[in-house]
Amino acid sequence: MNKVAKEIGGWALSLGMAFAIALLIGIFGIQPTKVLGHSMDPTLADNQRIYVSKLSHTLGREPDYGDIVIIDSRVQRERTLKDDILEHPFFTLLSGEIDDNLYVKRVIGKAGDTLEFKNNKVYRNGEPLEEPYVNGVMSYQSAETVIVPGGHVFVMGDNRNNSKDSRDIGPVPLDHVLGIKIN
Repeated sequence: MNKVAKEIGGWALSLGMAFAIALLIGIFGIQPTKVLGHSMDPTLADNQRIYVSKLSHTLGREPDYGDIVIIDSRVQRERTLKDDILEHPFFTLLSGEIDDNLYVKRVIGKAGDTLEFKNNKVYRNGEPLEEPYVNGVMSYQSAETVIVPGGHVFVMGDNRNNSKDSRDIGPVPLDHVLGIKIN
């Protein structure tokens, strides 16, 4: 009987360690996520599964222009380690809830950039952006100029006429950029 208990204990310890390592990888390394909605059409489709490198979030690295990122849209609240843990796919699967606060968007502006929305285009620092990935002509216009604050990025969906993004929620703090899509 003692030999059986040792064997079971050994297996339980191995499975527990494997589970812990999988959690750590998902929280701090690489995590699968699903695109919800059509805001990234035609680049990414509704319900498409993508993989996100969370190393930029873990190490505090700023994403580059054009990177597709996953963000926490609740930009008015502080993020904690608890948020990172509870957003792990294992815990969202257990809860059965879809986290509609996580958006998949593209980085358009970084700290210090001046953004304008005119002539059906986005202008960054006075220059119109070349955006072959955009779905159709953007109908959004604004007389307001946005200056991206330090420690933030400005994100937009590729389907500009059907996207809730920084035009609605404001610039996104870097700690709310949870990862960068792996190509």
